[in-house]
Amino acid sequence: MELATLSSMSKDDFVATLKSIYEHSPWVAEETFDMIKKKNATIDSVTSLHATMKSVVEESSQDTKLKLINSHPDLAGKAAVAGSLTKESTEEQKRAGLSSLTQAEMEKFTMLNSKYKEKFGFVFILAVRNATKRTILGAFEARLENSREREVNEC
Repeated sequence: MELATLSSMSKDDFVATLKSIYEHSPWVAEETFDMIKKKNATIDSVTSLHATMKSVVEESSQDTKLKLINSHPDLAGKAAVAGSLTKESTEEQKRAGLSSLTQAEMEKFTMLNSKYKEKFGFVFILAVRNATKRTILGAFEARLENSREREVNEC
C-alpha cells in the first residue's frame, strides 16, 4: 500500500490498517486519523506517520499512557509461553530470539520483568524488532536505574 492511500481512507479503514501498531490500542490510530483530518494533512512518509502517532501518545494523559504501556505483554513472559501474544508480538519476540531462550535466560527475563514491574508499576517495553536477547537484557538492566517519570517517557 502506498502511504498516500492512507490519507484518502475512511476512518474505519485507516484504523483497521494501523490499529496494531500500538499493542491493543486502536485509539492511537483513531486519534491519529482525527489529527490528520483536523490539520488537513496528508501522510507522505513513514516518518510523518510515525511523528503524528507519537504526538498523539505524547499528548495523551498520564493515565492513558500507563494504560497503553500496560497493554503490552512481558517480554518472554507467560503470554509468550502460552502462545497468547498478538501475531505482531509473536513475530517480533521470535526475531529477537525470545522464543528460544535457555532455562537460565528465561529465569533472567522473569526476574527482570518482576523487578521492573515492582519498581515502576508497569511492564517493560522495548521495540524488539531489530534487537537481540543480549541488547534486550542490557536495556532491561540499564533502564532499571531510571526514574519512573523517565521510564514512562521512554516507553
